Amino acid sequence: MKTVTESLMDPKGSIEKLNNTPAKKVNILMVDDHPENLLALEAVLTSPNYNLVSAHSGKEALKCMLQYDFAVILLDVQMPGLNGFDTAALIKAREKTKNIPIIFITAISQEMEHVHQGYSVGAIDYIFKPFQPETLRRKIEQFVKIHQNHQENIIQTDLGHLLELNKVNKRLDRTTLNLRRTEALSKAISETITDTIVTFDNQGSILSVNPAVTHMFGYKVNELVEKHILKLFPKWENELFNHSPHSFLSTIRESVGNIIEVVANRKDNGSFYADLLIASTIIEDEQIFVCTIRDVTERKQIEEVKKQRFMNLEHIVKERTLELTKSNEKLQKEIEERKKIAENMFRTQERFRKIFDSSPCLMAILSQKDFTFIEVNTSWTKYMEYSSDELINQKINSKTFVDEATENYLDLNKKSRNRKIRYETKNGEIRSGLLSNELIDIHSEPCMLVVLTDITERVHLENEMYRLDRLNLIGEMAAGIAHEIRNPMTTVQGFLQLSRNKVGNLTTDFIDLMLEELNRANSIITEFLNLAKNKISVKKKQNLNAIIEALSPLIQAEAFRSNKQLKLELEVCPDIYLDEKEIRQLILNIALNGLDAMNSNGKLTIKTFNDNDTLVLQIKDEGKGIAPEVLSKLGTPFFTTKETGTGLGLAICYSVAKRHDAQIEIKTGDNGTTFSVLFQLIPNVNKI
Repeated sequence: MKTVTESLMDPKGSIEKLNNTPAKKVNILMVDDHPENLLALEAVLTSPNYNLVSAHSGKEALKCMLQYDFAVILLDVQMPGLNGFDTAALIKAREKTKNIPIIFITAISQEMEHVHQGYSVGAIDYIFKPFQPETLRRKIEQFVKIHQNHQENIIQTDLGHLLELNKVNKRLDRTTLNLRRTEALSKAISETITDTIVTFDNQGSILSVNPAVTHMFGYKVNELVEKHILKLFPKWENELFNHSPHSFLSTIRESVGNIIEVVANRKDNGSFYADLLIASTIIEDEQIFVCTIRDVTERKQIEEVKKQRFMNLEHIVKERTLELTKSNEKLQKEIEERKKIAENMFRTQERFRKIFDSSPCLMAILSQKDFTFIEVNTSWTKYMEYSSDELINQKINSKTFVDEATENYLDLNKKSRNRKIRYETKNGEIRSGLLSNELIDIHSEPCMLVVLTDITERVHLENEMYRLDRLNLIGEMAAGIAHEIRNPMTTVQGFLQLSRNKVGNLTTDFIDLMLEELNRANSIITEFLNLAKNKISVKKKQNLNAIIEALSPLIQAEAFRSNKQLKLELEVCPDIYLDEKEIRQLILNIALNGLDAMNSNGKLTIKTFNDNDTLVLQIKDEGKGIAPEVLSKLGTPFFTTKETGTGLGLAICYSVAKRHDAQIEIKTGDNGTTFSVLFQLIPNVNKI
């Protein structure tokens, strides 16, 4: 018992012993009355992993069964004395050996009735001599694997049982220790502090009770004195005493010195489990009983938990046994399925070959060990301009592939998905492509599948479209600039020609008008220059909310002038690097556009908040929204829907956002439009 307890208290040592048990040789029993046949079987099955045991008769085989545990038995049918069928029947009749697989080997009885007889006594297979050594070796390997898997499952089941039993024992030990401590304290202290002590006479009338009764039962001391003891145990009264005083007294006397488990009732009608310990004494010729009441609800709960855990352990054992049985059945099915897979393997390989060769993508299979080519398809040889013979078994040149995002040579050790690269052909042509690679296993060899989609033509087409778009934009901008500047210049030219011959008629009003037109032309040119990519921004670390609050009176005045409202919802935001003049211009342009888009009583909301690593500036109006055909052209220079606008406001906003590494997002609908400017809280230092 001591050894078992120590084993349970040291689960780590037990688990290590089970896990570190050295792999034993698997025992295989060979039974044949001809020594030369045993030698032949031994020559076929000799392996460092097998312990081959030979028996020359059925009786000798049965003796071996008492000494060893066998993974499989090879049994000859025709033997003197006990033949193979009788020996197999005796083996299957024994509980310990009934599950050992038996393979009959014979050179005589090939009739179906003998085969059926062999299977009827429990054989798993029937092999006729002469047999194929490789076939027999493969079959034995499968049965050995089944045996080893079964042993491993048993070890894992034992580990689970050991851990569960250890947990239960620890809980029991803790509970036992607590009970012992409680008993020791009860003996050492004359008056129990936590337990209730009640004294009563032989009629059951309570004489005294200690203050602990208030905490345990909810009664005050004076509420119980002269009351019957069964007031605290109404269920006990109903079950045992039948309201008979004589029955009560006799039961109490029989219970003296014993612990009685009862259900006690509190004043609030709540119940709990309690242990009663009753003692008796004689005071002035009158028998007095002393009853110690202890609340054992927690102990009962622990006992219930312990009981439930033991039931769960039993249930787990049954489930594990069922799982092992199902696993064995599954293994048998897997063996059959593998045969079918082997039959379909050839057809699958042929299909793969056709798909691989006919794919328009460049495909290659590399060895993960040294990145040498194992196979390439037709598209690879076509685009790379190498023949298959030049590539197979040759190491791939990683410098052939350049990552366009980093301008570094591609690292094939890292998985990629449609990574845009440039690659060089045999003749030095640089082409573009999307490269993906995936790790695969082919015949248990780690390999890598590389798929390259050539996009050279598409890249050329995109570049040409981009060039044409830029030319088109330049044309539109040139037309806009000419139109916007020609109008004030025409006015100035007309007045100058008018006053050329009449110098005295060049009044101050004419001069002011010409200066106004020249200033307008100058402002258009200034705004256009704000779109320049190389414009220098003077940034410093400051708070976006401070800029908005300083600018809000100007926006509020413009809103009040058109009978509209401005609302600020500014959350606490960290300081970021900003060019105050450019940010003021961005906020004013978007806010004034929002005010122009609304009718009277409309509300413009300016909001700031943090979203993960992004500081968001949000300006929302309550207008009718932006039409889809207009939305697609927003930000284009000199595109405007206003009669007096220049079309440069939003274009400048996009330019300012770009110089601050920010993005502008637009959401529009029937209830209004929201412009969101997203600033990165960790900006690109090189652009500051």
